[in-house]
Amino acid sequence: MSKKRGLSLEEKREKMLQIFYESQDFFLLKELEKLGPKKGVITQSVKDVVQSLVDDDLVSKDKIGTSVYFWSLPSCAGNQLRNVRRKLESDLQSSKKRFTELVDQCNELKKGREESDEREEALAELKAIELKYNELKEEMGQYADNDPAAFEAMKKAIEVAHGAANRWTDNIFTLRQWCSNNFPEAKEQLEHMYKEVGITDDFDYVELSPAIPLRAVGDQMLERQFSNGIM
Repeated sequence: MSKKRGLSLEEKREKMLQIFYESQDFFLLKELEKLGPKKGVITQSVKDVVQSLVDDDLVSKDKIGTSVYFWSLPSCAGNQLRNVRRKLESDLQSSKKRFTELVDQCNELKKGREESDEREEALAELKAIELKYNELKEEMGQYADNDPAAFEAMKKAIEVAHGAANRWTDNIFTLRQWCSNNFPEAKEQLEHMYKEVGITDDFDYVELSPAIPLRAVGDQMLERQFSNGIM
């Protein structure tokens, strides 16, 4: 013989509701767990099934003293179902109204957008403008290095680096003088060490070249473009 099919969740809910409707009484959970198997609902699933009925307002639950009681009357279930029906009908009417509004908006948006030669020409012109805009935007990106703000920021960064380099140069000169004063007998060894670390005879402060005017940079770029036949 084939194995008997178990009850679905909805079937279990119906069986548990029958217990409430037939008795119209109040039950503790442990009482329901004893009555459930008589309706084909195993004890282990009674708690979850009853809780699902409570969540859907088909079964009432209340704590009296230290005990929790469950109950449900056919009249209460009928009222609850009627309330659900009224809400669904209200939602349906609201959805229909919203649908009508959206259809009207769609029809309004279509006005003036009918297919025509003028519309096709306008769309083609718009596309050409967008292409030109993208070309100009890409071209501007090529000159980003000559942006006045970027140029000024770079200039300030160079000034800071120049100041820091010369401060270290001061420190090196001071250290060399200190070593000469305190270790005169090690002059040759010190000179050899200086050369090994890159401090040669021509070691001196860094001189900062005057900044090239931004306009001059632009003129140089234009000259290169003319010479290359770009313009």
